[in-house]
Amino acid sequence: MSPIAPALERLGDEVAALTARLGARVDVEGLGVSDRAGQLALDEPGLVSANRACHLVRAADGWIAANLAREEDRELVPAWLHGEAGDDPWPAIERCAADRACADLLAGAVLLGLPVARVGEAVADEAATPRLRIGSPRRRAGPPRVVDLSALWAGPMCGAILAAMGAQVTKIESLRRPDPTRVSTPEFFRRLNGGKAELQLDFAAPDGRARLYDAFVGADVVITSARPRAFAGLGLPPEEIFAANRTLVWVAITGHGWTGAAGERVGFGDDTAAAGGLVRWTAAGEPRFVGDALADPVTGLGAAIGALQALADGGGWLVDVAMARCAAAAASLCRLGAAA
Repeated sequence: MSPIAPALERLGDEVAALTARLGARVDVEGLGVSDRAGQLALDEPGLVSANRACHLVRAADGWIAANLAREEDRELVPAWLHGEAGDDPWPAIERCAADRACADLLAGAVLLGLPVARVGEAVADEAATPRLRIGSPRRRAGPPRVVDLSALWAGPMCGAILAAMGAQVTKIESLRRPDPTRVSTPEFFRRLNGGKAELQLDFAAPDGRARLYDAFVGADVVITSARPRAFAGLGLPPEEIFAANRTLVWVAITGHGWTGAAGERVGFGDDTAAAGGLVRWTAAGEPRFVGDALADPVTGLGAAIGALQALADGGGWLVDVAMARCAAAAASLCRLGAAA
């Protein structure tokens, strides 16, 4: 049984109740989007994540989770360590981390945009997602119009739930940087996105950005999975979008949160799971991964719940969905401990 089964069941029940109020009742388990077993080659998780990209590393005053999921992350390791790393960067990371404090390692990672977290740094007793009131509520009729600009797992899972409820969901992708799961896990991509219309745009072209802006302004819900600074570059600053679309529900999925310094941090499913305490501790006091990118499915469910609640309240909200916070809530529900 999945170590996060109690959290998935509880959150799934909440999704079922909310979707039944707003449209068709959704059985999340039946969608097949809560885990990707059989979709890619996975190892037994331990000090190394199941997909082998994220490692738990001992620092001078605790443990960190460092995730080198992208080629660009590996290229940044020498700058992070202030020295050479070699073809296999992990021995150099382990040597360097042993003499440095977690806070120092995290500060350097944030500056470079590396997905690194301290194990157990996030704390949350419940799965409720914070909401920022930016627009104004209004009752609406008909199926919600949803723009899904997210990628990978958590955001598309939220969009899949809304589509199954009866929402009109359009997945928008960059022509230059499409969703990586199209290639890495095509069947899983189909499960996550098969119920959505698709639109590919060139975000570097004026016409592409204009169409993206129009899509945001015309939507009831938008789902994103990028840091705040990305949207100014796309011509989509939230204040401007909400000024044009007062009843919008913007579901902003990030690694560690939307506001303040947290909004500068990068996070993926394994490092944010470790940040939230979704790990097992050995008798020797060492953490171990207990599943595959566990922050993703609990975040997908948390994002869907946040979107549905904001819709029921008439919109005008930015829903701040932090993966580390969702992982911490799941760890609390599943009685998994965090680092001292």
